[in-house]
Amino acid sequence: MWTLLTSSSDFVWDSLQTFVESTGVAALFANMGWGNVVMIIVAFLLLYLAIKHKFEPLLLLTIAFGMLLTNLPGANMYHTELFAGGHVHWDIFVANAGLLDYLYLGVKLGIYPCLIFVGVGAMTDFGPLIANPKSFLLGAAAQLGIFMTFIGAYALGFTPEQAASIGIIGGADGPTSIYLTAILAPELLGPIAVAAYSYMALVPVIQPPIMRLLTTEKERKIKMRQLRPVSKTEKILFPLIITVIIALLLPSAAPLVGCLMLGNLMKECGVVDRLSKTVQNELMNIVVIFLGITVGATATAEAFINFRTLGILVLGVIAFSFGTAGGVLLAKVMNLFAKEGNKINPLIGSAGVSAVPMAARVSQTEGQKADPSNFLLMHAMGPNVAGVVGSAVAAGILLSFLA
Repeated sequence: MWTLLTSSSDFVWDSLQTFVESTGVAALFANMGWGNVVMIIVAFLLLYLAIKHKFEPLLLLTIAFGMLLTNLPGANMYHTELFAGGHVHWDIFVANAGLLDYLYLGVKLGIYPCLIFVGVGAMTDFGPLIANPKSFLLGAAAQLGIFMTFIGAYALGFTPEQAASIGIIGGADGPTSIYLTAILAPELLGPIAVAAYSYMALVPVIQPPIMRLLTTEKERKIKMRQLRPVSKTEKILFPLIITVIIALLLPSAAPLVGCLMLGNLMKECGVVDRLSKTVQNELMNIVVIFLGITVGATATAEAFINFRTLGILVLGVIAFSFGTAGGVLLAKVMNLFAKEGNKINPLIGSAGVSAVPMAARVSQTEGQKADPSNFLLMHAMGPNVAGVVGSAVAAGILLSFLA
């Protein structure tokens, strides 16, 4: 009898001890370092910015929550070792994978960014770009920040792949940044995603001082002619032509550009309204949730808390600034060869970064500060949507050289 009681007591004690050791509280004291504490604080800060100040809340909120999950010890939802060296280690994947590891495959395999581009295409009106093809040049010039920062990051000691991933922040295109980084430098995915989406939210803060510095008041008052009407046929042919041209010239950019143009064709053709509404709403929302939470999960203390991350944040601002300046300066150069009455207001050049439609609204706001009767929004939408294509093309160029 005594032996039975002793055995039962030992069993109960061992069970309680096992239970206590399996709790997150035990893991908190056993495994949690100061780096995890810092990352949890950063996650709460990003949640505050997303909820209180509405900084790109659709993605920043999910990224921050993913960051919180991955830095709470004991959750075992994401395992960096399964993706070590930039590869998926399928031999140990099934035996060790958690929920976020499975969801992260959509990032690693380039699925989520492409699906988001389908939704972006369905929400984009390329009419202003078709009506004023010169906007393509302004959108291309705004990609200056990508390549200038690529050179600078490489000079500072980053590998070419890491430098390209940092440079793409200058395109102000979150999905493209994630797509390129997941292929070239997955170890930097967390910091680059946070930087890309944070700076997109800060467009109204970063751009205006640069725009005012590079333009005169007379230039900011330039009024542009009303854009011509664009026919439905032109809007239907545009995505088809762009897809064929990009796929033939730069196949590495075809996934992003092709998905973008597929979404736009759904919108413009008028015969698949159900599909167009689905990719704009349900599909887009679902993918944003998966993308955000898994990108946030990569922001572990080891990957985030170092001088390299600080360098990425600084270089991201530089990339964004060069992109803004590139569009403005090219518009000024184009005006040297334009006849009076056909001049471009240089403010719309800053919209060449692909933060749609925020960058176009900033051009409108700055133009009305100089002249309240000046309306630049539709003119700025041309380079703005050209920048979406331009950033995808820039990513394709970098992939063709480095992947």
